[in-house]
Amino acid sequence: MNITFKKAEILKEHPEDSTLGFGTIFTDYMFNMDYSPETGWHKARIEPYGPIAMDPATMVLHYGQAIFEGLKAYRTDSGDVQLFRPKDNLKRLNKSGHMLCMPELDEAFLLKALKELIKVEKSWVPAATGTSLYIRPTIIATDPYIGLRSSNTYRLFIILSPVGAYYPEGFNPVKIWVTTEYVRAVRGGVGEAKTAGNYAASLYATELAHKDGYTQVMWLDGVELKYVEEVGSMNIFFVIGDELITPALNRSILAGVTRDSVIKLAGSWGLKVVERKISIDEIYAAHATGELKEVFGSGTAAVISPVGNIKYNGKEIIINNGQVGQLAAKLFHHLMDIQYGRANDEFNWIEPLQ
Repeated sequence: MNITFKKAEILKEHPEDSTLGFGTIFTDYMFNMDYSPETGWHKARIEPYGPIAMDPATMVLHYGQAIFEGLKAYRTDSGDVQLFRPKDNLKRLNKSGHMLCMPELDEAFLLKALKELIKVEKSWVPAATGTSLYIRPTIIATDPYIGLRSSNTYRLFIILSPVGAYYPEGFNPVKIWVTTEYVRAVRGGVGEAKTAGNYAASLYATELAHKDGYTQVMWLDGVELKYVEEVGSMNIFFVIGDELITPALNRSILAGVTRDSVIKLAGSWGLKVVERKISIDEIYAAHATGELKEVFGSGTAAVISPVGNIKYNGKEIIINNGQVGQLAAKLFHHLMDIQYGRANDEFNWIEPLQ
């Protein structure tokens, strides 16, 4: 399939790297591609960033049949641009699509299209350490129909956003609030898919957390409200004794690409990494005995996010005296060094733009 290009009449002014936040600025161009049962995926095009016209009955607006991914491109010290594990993100996009009855994508072609878009927008990739070009591939149902079924037609689009730190705290410990009233997902649902509805389900409890002065919600399992699953937009890790523990994937937890990177990297350093069920009571018990050394989240947006405070049932604990832990700092800086081309890529995670 050929990719057509339509030139923008007016280009935007680029922001200074020092002014970048997260997700508020978008580049000049986007990638679009459509699907119909008769033609398959077709009409691949790079065109000026702009609104998507929709019929009021478009199915995504009524039934939430939407999936997306998040990945990043980085500028190295030599000025080259590279991506971090894009094939894994595109593979997960297809997995999410399968769960939401969407047609399969040619991952090799989509990677090619993604690279072509970034080549057009290469000047938008910021250079300062801690900044990057955030990439958001999305698929939405486009049938104009308000009966409940999966759509027959779809739109895939990719938008780009130059970004700085995800959290206002930057690489400083965040405060986590544990809810015992609300759940994000349950096994047998779509918790392991990166779909819009999962995030809609998280909004109310997150607002409650913010009102109480906390950054994110720690979600417990949807059946017993006992076992830790994930935190907001991150997977979660605990250093207890000499083990690095993270909740095992159980069909209601998103299989994070950064989560997998942490597991592989920590294992290569000789650390004992354990994937298992872990209850919130076990975490509080470990804190009481001094065995809980560190807590941190992992995700594309923040990479590694140390956790300094956890509040559960009205009781707050402070982890590592509210300071960034040694392992969290080591993982953060090593992953960043790989992403920016300053460290050896022993796992072949880097995809050059060329």
